[in-house]
Amino acid sequence: MNARPFLFPAFLALLAAGSAQAAGVGIRAGTTGVGADFGWSLAPTLSARVGYSALNWNRDISTDNVHYDGKVKLSNLSGLLDFSPAPGPFRITGGVIYDRNRYNVNGQPTGGTFTLNGNTYSASDVGSLSGQVKPGRDLAPYLGIGWGNVAGAGVNFYADLGVMFQGRPKSSLSATCGASLSASACAQLQSDTAAEQGRLDDKLRHFQYYPVLNVGVTIGF
Repeated sequence: MNARPFLFPAFLALLAAGSAQAAGVGIRAGTTGVGADFGWSLAPTLSARVGYSALNWNRDISTDNVHYDGKVKLSNLSGLLDFSPAPGPFRITGGVIYDRNRYNVNGQPTGGTFTLNGNTYSASDVGSLSGQVKPGRDLAPYLGIGWGNVAGAGVNFYADLGVMFQGRPKSSLSATCGASLSASACAQLQSDTAAEQGRLDDKLRHFQYYPVLNVGVTIGF
């Protein structure tokens, strides 16, 4: 595994080595999944935290031509700095998230046929039609606001609202040819699948900004 995604959390840990004044753990849930944070104080108005969250669920999607059974797989490792501009629980948060979110899709025939790029294939002509969608970048900058700090003393509520700048999603789509297809028809199917991938990319172009809304409970010590 590439070690670069872990450099930012490691840097935060080094900052904390000589200056930590308080620490805490948090359990949260939201649009990045279900997970936990470990936070520590760097200064009276500044704290740091690292966290991880994950979750899987089913979500279908359709283009003009094909319906896809989809499965979302969330996996996010975060390294964040929380800055409180004034006394109180309000804060501004920035950092990076190692974004391993994936969306796996399987195309399903409609009325026993697939229509790809204007050409119709029977379900038996297509052995499978599947693909994956992933973010445009693995290391996604994050910026948001929040309420409460993981490093705060005692039991507290905390929440985050922000945006993960994950880049325009990239899809990969492939089809296998059924035994009944000739070599020329199989080549056409592959060409039509490439055109369908372009439609899928167009369907997903608005998801380069991933909304983040998480709420949780902290225990400070």
